[in-house]
Formats: sequence, C-alpha cells, structure tokens
Amino acid sequence: MRRALMGLLALCLLAPAARAGEIDWLQTDLQEGGYAIGRIAPGGAVEFAGRAAPVAPDGRFVIGFHRDSPARVVVRATGPDGARMEQTLSLAQRDYDIQRIDGLPENKVTPPEETLQRIRDEAAAVRAARERGSLEIGFDSGWIWPVRGRITGVFGAQRILNGHPRQPHYGVDIAAPTGTPVVAPADGVVSFAHPDLYYSGATLMIDHGLGLASTFLHLDDIAVREGEKVRQGRTIGRVGSSGRSTGPHLDWRINWFDARLDAALFVPPMPATGGGD
Repeated sequence: MRRALMGLLALCLLAPAARAGEIDWLQTDLQEGGYAIGRIAPGGAVEFAGRAAPVAPDGRFVIGFHRDSPARVVVRATGPDGARMEQTLSLAQRDYDIQRIDGLPENKVTPPEETLQRIRDEAAAVRAARERGSLEIGFDSGWIWPVRGRITGVFGAQRILNGHPRQPHYGVDIAAPTGTPVVAPADGVVSFAHPDLYYSGATLMIDHGLGLASTFLHLDDIAVREGEKVRQGRTIGRVGSSGRSTGPHLDWRINWFDARLDAALFVPPMPATGGGD
C-alpha cells in the first residue's frame, strides 16, 4: 500500500487532475517491474507499449512495466467521443542482484540440439496463454502469497548458471518442502496447465484479468484444470522441484502480457511464520 501511495503521489506531480475523458489513476507503482491501474470513460481505448490495453466495461485497465523499462513511458488514451490524450509517466530505475547457481546438469544449462524444438513449442504455448487478457477481473479479490517460506530468489536478478550468464530471473523464489500446498494468490481462470515443461517442469498459469497473469513453476503436481475458475486461497498445486531446479521451491511470476512484473510488489511483506495469507 505504501508503494502504491508513493507512486500515486509521484504521478500527481507529473500530470494535472484527470478531467472527463482522461485517465483517472486508481493505483500505481511507478518503477521497473511495477504496474498501474487506471480508469477511462467506458467505451474508451488505451494504448501502452505498442499494444491495446484491455478496457473493462467500467473503464478500468492495467498497464505493466517490464524489468528494463525506460525511465519515461507514454500512455495514450482515446475517449468514447474520439478525443485523444497522452500522459508521460516517470519510472524509478532499479539495481538488480547477480545470482550464481552451480551444479546444474549441463544439458539443462545448454540444452542438447534435439530438445530445441520442444523448448520452442513450449515457449509458444506459454506466450499464447499470456495473450488471453480476459475482461473478467479477478484481481479485485486482492493478493496474498501463494505459499509461505524463505525467499531465495528475487525479481530481476541476473543468473549465472554453471558460470554462463543467462537471462534475468523474473520470479520470486519461495523455498518450502515438497508437497506444500500452493494457493491462488487472487481470483482468476486457469489459462495454462502442463505437467512437464523442459525448463519449468509442472507449470500453471492463472489469468487474473486485463492482461495480468500469475505463473507457478517447478510444481510437484497441479490440482486444477485449464478453463477452471479459482478463488483466492484455493489449493492449485503443490511445491516441487520439477524442471530445471536445484531443490523444492515455488517460482511465482506475474506478467502483464509479455511484460515481466515483480510479484513481490502485489503482496505485503512475507510473514515471518507460515500458514494462511
């Protein structure tokens, strides 16, 4: 909440108060990996980062800021009367940790040639699920941690696997024993469920609406089906160590379409003891 209020204050310094047909910002976290929720007049349209943002019947929309977003970004809106406007937002830039992981099987660090087509096919299926962008808003439920435990990996960290630099880590890693229940952090619809992806093992995705989606990696098992509606707090799977993993943990990620967001910005600080939300 403190982050959201600070972001909203920063935005108020950037732009005049919203008028009819313009953007009314409801919640913001103006930093790399953050997000903003706004509202325009119903029937209007919003464009951000080269794509149309889904607009709910009540005029709400979401935009998300990737790990490496520029310091200034532009949001464009068109009112139902055709009037156009744009706002420039200033984003806080972040420093990211460097994380070294050694001891992985070499075929998981540098995949053998015969697995490359499988990896490409799986990546395409995940991208397609992220494009769902339902207008049914699940995140009105608020957000809770999907599992409690020690945080062992943070958003944006650059990973060096067996000495080889790889792409940044886009999730929050939470260590927990194998079999620990994983619950839905917010209401939504299961948009992807696969028992064994090459990199992430048993993988589940929930569409929370307006382009926001959670992904849960390295599960031991999945307890829901694609197309199923889930409520916040429902068990959706169990912690495991499937795919490219060095031990039991949950890798929880949030996307706005293809923009990678920091899941830790959606929830309160991790409680010191386990159980509940």
